[in-house]
Amino acid sequence: MVNDDSPAFHPDLTRARFTPRTSATRGNRRLLRALTRIGRGRAPKHGERVDLGDGVTVRVHRPAATDARTRRPAILHLHGGGLIIGSATQGDPLCRRVADELGVVAASVDYRMPPEHPYPTPLEDCYAALRWLAAQPDVDPARIAVIGESAGGGLAASLGLLARDRGEVALAGQVLAYPMLDDRTDESAAAHPRMLRLWNGPSNRLGWGMYLGAGTAGPAATPLDAAALELAVPARRADLSGLPPTWIGVGTWDLFHDEDLEFARRLTEAGVPCELHVIPGAYHGFDAAEPKAAVSRDFVARQVEALRGMLGAR
Repeated sequence: MVNDDSPAFHPDLTRARFTPRTSATRGNRRLLRALTRIGRGRAPKHGERVDLGDGVTVRVHRPAATDARTRRPAILHLHGGGLIIGSATQGDPLCRRVADELGVVAASVDYRMPPEHPYPTPLEDCYAALRWLAAQPDVDPARIAVIGESAGGGLAASLGLLARDRGEVALAGQVLAYPMLDDRTDESAAAHPRMLRLWNGPSNRLGWGMYLGAGTAGPAATPLDAAALELAVPARRADLSGLPPTWIGVGTWDLFHDEDLEFARRLTEAGVPCELHVIPGAYHGFDAAEPKAAVSRDFVARQVEALRGMLGAR
């Protein structure tokens, strides 16, 4: 007998059953980091790679038809990887797409990562890239949006708060795809833990622990005091007012589902325009794992359209 209440993956996501429950672990983190950083030393096709110093680089994509005398909107992309793996090359397809479709300058930053570089280094690297982008002669500094997925979405949320606090660059919007926002989230937060894919509780503890300076001991062992912890973790921020319009997308079988919905609720209560897109039956990183699926194409298209509206792009 079939239980109609039993969980199921989205029908478009045909690989879900064969996708691992997590990716980065203590045992494979170093190998995955090496693999995900292949090609990061080369400039993107039809783009350029710019060295900002201190080991921080940005991969820059401009529209095919460009005029250096025209100031354009821009986006800054922050890659995912649980704060411990990945590289800016992951953003090449999206950055190329928005550059061509929206006529914007798109840049993705290779921020330094823990455990070698714990908080605040990754966030400060992203902020340095934001300031660099705002200073480019072909960029309108009043029309810059930030976009990120997973850990990159969490860093994008932190960057939005940091930019608000410092008042040097006023973001026009932020697009957060299944963002990693709360170090307190564990597998118990999942509606159906057995449905988790590509990121689970142990991996989340590993990523947050390294980011917060506790290494493999987990986030609860962080040496940061309460004030620093609030600055490091978006979900711990008491004041979310004054942030730019925000788009958040997450699947129902994502470990971050509940924390993302809660962040969206708090943004709305703080008076921040927030669009929330929840995908039934979608798992973490589904659009990257199954990019040709109709639900994945729709998910990315919604992000591009959100950027179009935020930036007033063509």
